[in-house]
Amino acid sequence: MALLSSVASAATAVGAQAALRASRRHGELGLCAPGVVRVARGVKCRAQAEGITAAAPETVSTGVETVRPLWLPGSTPPAYLDGTLAGDFGFDPLGLGSDPRDLRWYVQAELVHARFAMAGVAGILFTDLLRASGRTDIPLWYEAGAYKFEFADTKTLFIVQLLLMGFVETKRWMDFVNPGSQAAEDSFFGLEPAFGGLENGYPGGPIFNPLGFAKDTGKSQPLRWKEIKNGRLAMVAMVGFIVQANVTKTGPIENLMAHLSDPLHTTIIQRIANH
Repeated sequence: MALLSSVASAATAVGAQAALRASRRHGELGLCAPGVVRVARGVKCRAQAEGITAAAPETVSTGVETVRPLWLPGSTPPAYLDGTLAGDFGFDPLGLGSDPRDLRWYVQAELVHARFAMAGVAGILFTDLLRASGRTDIPLWYEAGAYKFEFADTKTLFIVQLLLMGFVETKRWMDFVNPGSQAAEDSFFGLEPAFGGLENGYPGGPIFNPLGFAKDTGKSQPLRWKEIKNGRLAMVAMVGFIVQANVTKTGPIENLMAHLSDPLHTTIIQRIANH
């Protein structure tokens, strides 16, 4: 009888451990099937009476880590470039952004130059397309500054542009020095809500964000990445336009058409070599 009792106790203990493991897999007894719940509860009570404790679940590591995109794969980015900035690929070999205030300024400077470059590239391509379609009254982009307009002379246009751009840039500088100050109440003729944005460099409101694409920081981050990537591409394109204008004395569309007509013999390298 003692032998049978020992065998029964051992079988009960094994069954209790198996039931506990099954119940844990299905949600700590409360989420498993009804039949398993009844068996598991009974076995759990018997297991507690026998002094059997359940082992802690094992932690399984997937070994998957988020890989941050870097300008040079395998390189170690500076500590101050932690990936939170839009367009941050860890590139700062000269350590120009090691000072936090300098880094803030460089971020804003790049953003402004990127936006000007995108506007400039779009304008150059648009006017070049008009010229290619037969409009001969439109000057080349690098000669537009010398073009005489009928509604105003060059000096008047310069003064107007100086005043308008000076006002905008002054407001931008003041907002950089004291973030949010330019959106304060009654700081701009009561029109502050129309320019309300998320932070310095990203104005919003119905004027700068009429479709409401990014009303919070979380949703705006992917759009910031797209903007800075396109802006950097536009800055590189602008450098190419300047080199083309200096060498060929024509616009980018005309240069492209000349290259496509004879791609093997009409390239920027050959034009520079023969310049």
